[in-house]
Amino acid sequence: MNKTLVCIFLFCCFSSHVFSQQKQWDSTYRPGNYTLMEGLFRSYPNSEKDIIFLGNSITDHVDWEELLGMPNARNRGISGDITFGILERLDEVIEGHPAKVFVLIGINDISRNIPDSVILNNDRKIIQRIKAGSPSTKIYFQTLMPVNNTFTQFKNHYNKDEHIQAVNEGLKKIAAGENITLIDLHPHFLDSEGRLDKAYTTDGLHPNAKGYEVWKKILLPYL
Repeated sequence: MNKTLVCIFLFCCFSSHVFSQQKQWDSTYRPGNYTLMEGLFRSYPNSEKDIIFLGNSITDHVDWEELLGMPNARNRGISGDITFGILERLDEVIEGHPAKVFVLIGINDISRNIPDSVILNNDRKIIQRIKAGSPSTKIYFQTLMPVNNTFTQFKNHYNKDEHIQAVNEGLKKIAAGENITLIDLHPHFLDSEGRLDKAYTTDGLHPNAKGYEVWKKILLPYL
């Protein structure tokens, strides 16, 4: 093989490696039910008295109106959603000028290898866009809950504890800098080994009924 061919071969290998690194995460991913749910949310009436719960499946899996006993609680969770998905549909939340917005998002980003810095940058964008579009809305960001790798159902979400910790620490700094309320959920769900307590989950990722009751008690002072 002459030098020219060797150089071409090495360049192709290098380019392929760089390309594969660049494609490790995808900002365009949207869950299969995203379009349906976004359309439904846009069809619902808005009120300035609304209390919005914005997030992914952890938010989506509970009836907030029933859980909290509040008829103005609104579920805006989409199972599988990521921070880019929240930004894409955030105008639907902002246009109603809700009283409060509680945000919990990021664990699916982590599972899809979106860098911590990108997640946190998106979190900041969410806050700033709500502020700009609905200045009267009170914003509450919640830290990511822990996971438990002794379960097997959501393998891409487990063993990412360092990323959860990094995002949570970053969230605390952003909340302080943006002068919004940070609700630290994470420590309330830990077991003695630093994992999501089995008493609060059936799959190592999502809360069970007892877990949602714990979450409710944490939220009550902010409602």
